[in-house]
Amino acid sequence: MAELRARLHGTALDYVPLERARDAGMSDPSRLPMTVKVLLEMALRGLAQDPSEEVNARALAAWPAPPPQQAQVPYRPARVLLQDFTGVPAVVDLAAMRSAMERMHGDPARIDPLVPVDLIIDHSVQVDAFGNTGAYSRNIEREYERNGERYALLRWAQQAFHNFTVVPPGMGICHQVNLERVSRVVQVQEGERGSLAIPDSLVGTDSHTTMVNGLGVLGWGVGGIEAEAAMLGQPMFLPTPVVVGVRLHGALRPGATATDLVLTLTEMLRKHGVVDKFVEFCGAGLSTLSVPDRATLSNMCPEYGATSALFP
Repeated sequence: MAELRARLHGTALDYVPLERARDAGMSDPSRLPMTVKVLLEMALRGLAQDPSEEVNARALAAWPAPPPQQAQVPYRPARVLLQDFTGVPAVVDLAAMRSAMERMHGDPARIDPLVPVDLIIDHSVQVDAFGNTGAYSRNIEREYERNGERYALLRWAQQAFHNFTVVPPGMGICHQVNLERVSRVVQVQEGERGSLAIPDSLVGTDSHTTMVNGLGVLGWGVGGIEAEAAMLGQPMFLPTPVVVGVRLHGALRPGATATDLVLTLTEMLRKHGVVDKFVEFCGAGLSTLSVPDRATLSNMCPEYGATSALFP
């Protein structure tokens, strides 16, 4: 297999151009939907480390042709998003593994997330004060009083693990923080061969993780065990993706909102049947939708049953 990496012009970054698939005798990737392109890029990166994954890359490049029986679609998210309700048990598991490693006279520091993990505290917020200028400060104060032990654990985790970041309470809903602060669209991985630019992607422990699809970032909600596996560098294996295109024409009429659009779209997609499928938006109408509008459509992805709802 030829060299898969190339230098990104004018930078010190490498990347994996999809044309490398065609150069290796695979099908032309330019015709693929963006969802499949992101998965193909992951497969090509995996191929660079393990030649046995060539069958997976070839199957994705030939999409939508039926894959060989032994082909799988490995999903290696660039990062993991947690919220405090489901994220704390994951931190407890990591702490338990460190304790077990120490009992075995090993190095506890070896237990460390291999991909960046962001835990955003937003699910334990309660409103005690409202309607006055001191309400925010009072609510945050009570928040720390109620959850002191949990937050002490998370503070320890942020100091103990290299790839673990905690966003404190009061900063916003996890999906909004993910969209506005955490997502990079392009992530940079550091390795022995230098810096590699890759498409941003994630799994999150909340069903509405798909909201970030509105920014062009592939990701969806998973359970705690799957999130922990991703944190430790284990890929998720998916069936060959079925991509349903939604072509948008024109623009919303005056007075119509993204909420009106998403309710109509949800009804249409439920009738069509998109459960466990990947929705991807396309068409001239994309240019009329702002990122908040796109995020609204992607956020409702669990309501119409799709795995993701990507705006390329």
